[in-house]
Amino acid sequence: MSILLQLTINGLIAGSIYALIASGFALIYKTNKFMHFAHGAVVAFSAYILYSLFSIYQINFYISVLLTLIFSGFLGWLIYFGIYSRLQKKKSSNVILLVASIGILILIENLIQLHYGADVKTIGYIEVVKGMEFFGAIITPLQVWIVATSLVLLVGLYLFMKKTKLGRDMRAVADNRELAEILGIDYKKIASYSFILGSMVAGIAGILIGLEQNLVPTMGTMLGIKGFTGAIMGGISSVPASILGSYILGFAENYGIWYLPSGYKDAIAFILLFLFLLFKPKGLFGFKKEGRE
Repeated sequence: MSILLQLTINGLIAGSIYALIASGFALIYKTNKFMHFAHGAVVAFSAYILYSLFSIYQINFYISVLLTLIFSGFLGWLIYFGIYSRLQKKKSSNVILLVASIGILILIENLIQLHYGADVKTIGYIEVVKGMEFFGAIITPLQVWIVATSLVLLVGLYLFMKKTKLGRDMRAVADNRELAEILGIDYKKIASYSFILGSMVAGIAGILIGLEQNLVPTMGTMLGIKGFTGAIMGGISSVPASILGSYILGFAENYGIWYLPSGYKDAIAFILLFLFLLFKPKGLFGFKKEGRE
């Protein structure tokens, strides 16, 4: 029983991280209708920025977090206006944008490695402490904060999309870009806002991951794949569905290693991704109409 509970807690922690990445991924996709695979690199970039600000320059932790989010949002804006927007002006297809996103991912990861080196880095803000026992399972205070922070932010993102004017404009563009422009909504501005907001959500994921795990330059690739897989499983056309799919992925990975060696954990995500792409590309909770929330 304690093993099952421990795997459930581990799945909840992993799902919370994947959900943050997937929600930002889905938010950008809903508005722009192309795959932004460099999203994982933004997660890694944010973790390293926090490492630089706090561990190297020794800036106050909370100020470092705030600056990290600003930098991550700026990177999202820079990627959109510097590359994607220019390609769209040239009427580039989604295939070209997809290839560009992979190129951006590789570029950012190599720049991280060039600047920081290939060795493992640690932020070291929170000391390693003994985990709390919960009916035979172990969870650390940091992991509790990760789950709680993720849930609060995800609820906040949902309310933002539903209750604010900018959120409604984003949903209008996702539903029907042409009609939204007729109603006076500036698509370019909304697209840039989606990249800024989605990248800041990725920045939060990077901060939480950096506090719990070691940093390596290539971490963004696998994190991006996990977020993409969660979004596909739930339904990439809907942010809430992407969040649910991410939690399902987190539980599937951790329950899977109950029967398989732990080295197969990443393979489980790839297998699920291929199965959903082949047999249920709209996801478990996706809507037939792509732009619908």
